[in-house]
Amino acid sequence: MADLEFFLDPVCPWAWITSRWVTEVQQLRSYEVVWRFISLREINAPRSDEAYTPEYRQIHMAGTYAMRVMDQARLHIGNEAVAALYTAVGSAFHPGRRGEIGDDPVGFMAQMLTDAALPADLAGHALDESHDAHLHLDTEAALARTGRDVGTPILTFRPGQPDEGSFFGPVIAKAPRGNDALRLWDAVETIATTTGVCELKRSNRASISYE
Repeated sequence: MADLEFFLDPVCPWAWITSRWVTEVQQLRSYEVVWRFISLREINAPRSDEAYTPEYRQIHMAGTYAMRVMDQARLHIGNEAVAALYTAVGSAFHPGRRGEIGDDPVGFMAQMLTDAALPADLAGHALDESHDAHLHLDTEAALARTGRDVGTPILTFRPGQPDEGSFFGPVIAKAPRGNDALRLWDAVETIATTTGVCELKRSNRASISYE
């Protein structure tokens, strides 16, 4: 049984930084993480305000292209392939400052698969809309655990156990390493799995650092 389920959209920089913290803890404690999906494109689809610009829509579509291929990697190979491909795509989107993938999503994903040492022929699934049904189910599962007024990432600690607990976040500006990563994990896990704790929030955020 997994120690954590991590719901991600690969274009979200906050999810990316949180994921690097989680992978640091994985290496230090050998925790099992299941990587799942939450679609920012689907969450934001009902918006009609001016702030949801064509550029934002393009970025969210890039996330959908990537998650379709990640879903095929999940089906074809398994969870570790999702983790490897997320690392490749996230590194390109965030430290690599590539916020969109242009007019050739299949070519972009072929390069990401190669970078992740995965079969490049999975890249064609970027255009396979049949994966959107699974993306929708994962998105609904994530929002059912936290409520709908949240974003990415969503983390579920101890999934399937009596003390299972889910939160949006933690939203962190820089991934802690070593003992700092473990201290944060222990604190967040304790909050998530303690009966009666439902929200911990502040709105101000520090500048993102990918170091």
